Amino acid sequence: MEGFFLEYGNLLLRWLHVIAAIAWIGESIYFVMLDLSLHAPKGEHSKKLGVYGEMWAVHGGGFYHNQKYLTNPAELPDDLHWSFWKAYTTWLSGFGLFMLLYLLRADIYLVNPASPWEWARNMNGTEAGILAVAFLVIGYNVYSRLCRIISPTVNRDGLLSVAVGVMMVFVSWLTTQIFPGRAAFLITGALMATCMSASVFFWIIPGQRRMVKALKAGEKPNPLDGAWGKQRSVHNTYFTLPVIFLMLSNHYSFTYTNEYAWVIMSLFIFAGAVIRQYFVLRHTGKNDLRYPLAGIVMLAIIGWIAAPAPAPAVAPVAQTAGGAAAPAQAAVTADQVHDIMAARCIQCHSAKPTQFPSAPAGIMLDTKEQTLQHAEQIKQVVASKYMPLANMTQMTDEERAVIAAWNGK
Repeated sequence: MEGFFLEYGNLLLRWLHVIAAIAWIGESIYFVMLDLSLHAPKGEHSKKLGVYGEMWAVHGGGFYHNQKYLTNPAELPDDLHWSFWKAYTTWLSGFGLFMLLYLLRADIYLVNPASPWEWARNMNGTEAGILAVAFLVIGYNVYSRLCRIISPTVNRDGLLSVAVGVMMVFVSWLTTQIFPGRAAFLITGALMATCMSASVFFWIIPGQRRMVKALKAGEKPNPLDGAWGKQRSVHNTYFTLPVIFLMLSNHYSFTYTNEYAWVIMSLFIFAGAVIRQYFVLRHTGKNDLRYPLAGIVMLAIIGWIAAPAPAPAVAPVAQTAGGAAAPAQAAVTADQVHDIMAARCIQCHSAKPTQFPSAPAGIMLDTKEQTLQHAEQIKQVVASKYMPLANMTQMTDEERAVIAAWNGK
């Protein structure tokens, strides 16, 4: 019963997380589009009121007239709409999922027995969990300090963007050295999402509250409050597509089990950013195809890096001393592979698993037919040593060699 409630909690948290993320990202993308699509007001009345820009739009059978003021609207209503709960709900539900799925089983999901560093290999689950959370806290503080040191008055944001890019490459490399690949991708994405949500909490909303307070008091707001909020908001825009990929990456083991997983992760982050830049520019009327082209090139490089090596050629038939053909080595059968699955894999991948409330990803290997159905996935995750998780069932190299030699039939 406890396992059921954990699984049900997983479902509800994931549902909430996805709904909140859709709402947050959708609203963020809308406001970026709105901000970049504004035109200088044409009416004299709007100019006198201090309108900075306006946009007319049609949607859902109605017409909308959006106007933007910088810091001096003629009036400020009490029912001012604020955008922050979607961001907070996304982060809180995501961290709840991280606790439920990773921190509670940190010895399996966060300890990397294949790490090149001995201290990382020898961590216990508690230590790995603390380090994973520390990555989020320290990572955000490093990012925020870069913003304050490099571009404190928002006058060197180009250089700041380069520094943030270098930081993410370093984080990609570091997480893949310490944590298992799947967790490394997730932690990197969680760090970026933490930077996004924390920017809303610590910078964007407090700055906006100070501006509103000053306006209601008849004072002139500090323009840096708006500039700092815009700076972090722009960063959030370019983080969006990479974070979505990193949160979905656990479904594609070829990305995080690769020898160059940190390169794949870095390229996906930059590909997402440049593709987002294309759409940002489109809102201003520019159609700069260099950005999607750069994204496509990066994705092609990822495909080249991640592609599996060609299967080895079949060795020629050996000859005996008398010239007769020696007996060929028997082909690996599905029965042999299923026997390995029964010994090493059905603890998790079964209709009634003993390690989890239900089979991960719904993959069950109780029968030979089910083993044949998932042949390609089995060969891929066993060859990369991603499965069994943390090799908890002690699959041997000989058994992996048998699966590698199997033709999937």
